[in-house]
Amino acid sequence: MEYIPAKAIVSGYRENLNWFGSNYNMNIYKGCCHGCIYCDSRSDCYRVQDFDTVRAKEDTIAIIRRDLKSKRKKGVVATGSMSDPYNPFEKELELTKKALEQIDDCGFGVAIATKSSLIARDIEILKRIGSHSPVICKITITTCDDALAKKIETNVALPSERFEALRKLSQAGIFSGILLMPVLAFITDYEENISKIVAMAKANGASFIYPAFGMTLRENQRDYYYEKLDKTFPGLKQKYIQLYGDSYSCQSPKAKQLYKLFKSECEKFGILYKMKDIISAYKSGYEVSQLSFFDSI
Repeated sequence: MEYIPAKAIVSGYRENLNWFGSNYNMNIYKGCCHGCIYCDSRSDCYRVQDFDTVRAKEDTIAIIRRDLKSKRKKGVVATGSMSDPYNPFEKELELTKKALEQIDDCGFGVAIATKSSLIARDIEILKRIGSHSPVICKITITTCDDALAKKIETNVALPSERFEALRKLSQAGIFSGILLMPVLAFITDYEENISKIVAMAKANGASFIYPAFGMTLRENQRDYYYEKLDKTFPGLKQKYIQLYGDSYSCQSPKAKQLYKLFKSECEKFGILYKMKDIISAYKSGYEVSQLSFFDSI
């Protein structure tokens, strides 16, 4: 593991962001070795060199504790936006686990996004955080097909393993659900896939599913994605070029009909799918004072 210097790890306060109502952002690791062919974090705009190499930040836990102690407002700390907090190195290093302990000790909430089943390891800590602050766990699942997942998410836990992690979180009373994104044109944008994900979400106790029926493509990420399409799905790159050209947003041609099906299935099973409803649900029951001004923590 290569360690890189960091002056701060937990970002400054932002008032209830639309993206799952978080207030702070925290990236313990830089880079990702999951090998997902569609990853937006590979884009040039993020300036992450050697993206496939995972690096940890020096003195992570001490910096996180200092950052949290310096905050004048408590709130929800999001992690997983640029690098999965449960990459394979986390099993040994336990930096995410130790960061969650600091979040608990300092009285903050947490919003986690991951593709790893390792998140289930930290259920007891998440339960402790949930005793005083909001907790939401978001597990990305783009297909129920384990074989297809190995083609588009090469080094990630299989969908079946992620569903099992979701089941464990939900049974422990932790507000958990699925990020159904991206839905890839001509690869995962078919009705059976969407219906099955919703059904499996229900079977494993998901409280919500939040979708994106398409993907983004920009500098560097586009070249990488097309290279992988040529190797894994021959001929598909040309369909993308013809349909999207140089567009940043690449919505599935079936987006409208798939969303209609998705909405119907979610409502049938009582699964939340609108952002405002998800935020309201996982923050429900917590005192306003927990997320308001404090002279010190």
